[in-house]
Amino acid sequence: MKYWLFKTEPDVFSIEDLKREKISFWEGVRNYQARNYLRDEVKLGDQILFYHSNANPPGVVGIATVVKEASPDPYQFDPKHKYFDPKLKGPEPRWYGVHISLKEQFAEILPLEILKKAKGLDSMVVTQKGSRLSIQPVTEKEFSIVLKLAKIGV
Repeated sequence: MKYWLFKTEPDVFSIEDLKREKISFWEGVRNYQARNYLRDEVKLGDQILFYHSNANPPGVVGIATVVKEASPDPYQFDPKHKYFDPKLKGPEPRWYGVHISLKEQFAEILPLEILKKAKGLDSMVVTQKGSRLSIQPVTEKEFSIVLKLAKIGV
């Protein structure tokens, strides 16, 4: 099993949206490194720190689980959709997504500023200056520290 951090803007798709939908397809990723993680490395059962970016404050708001591995993002082919990719030439997909479900919503947001100050998270991708990637690997140790900070499983 691997661990990940998925970033989303809460006004686009929030943890409340995931809770309401039960299972959601994580679409719209249009960065090659993030796409490669989704397509090649994110697997069934992997655990996800669900992160609200562009929020006040930004931070981790819960945990999700991968319930279906990568499949092509259908919106890349739809010219009426905001995630349409006009550069595609033919039917071969370029972009992928995974299906996730909510495991647990935190009682409170765990702010980025707390993550940056926490012992053991100094190498965590999200705590690094300039970290903008929407899909990020997380170590098992980092995942465990985040859960302790959120008082999950303590």
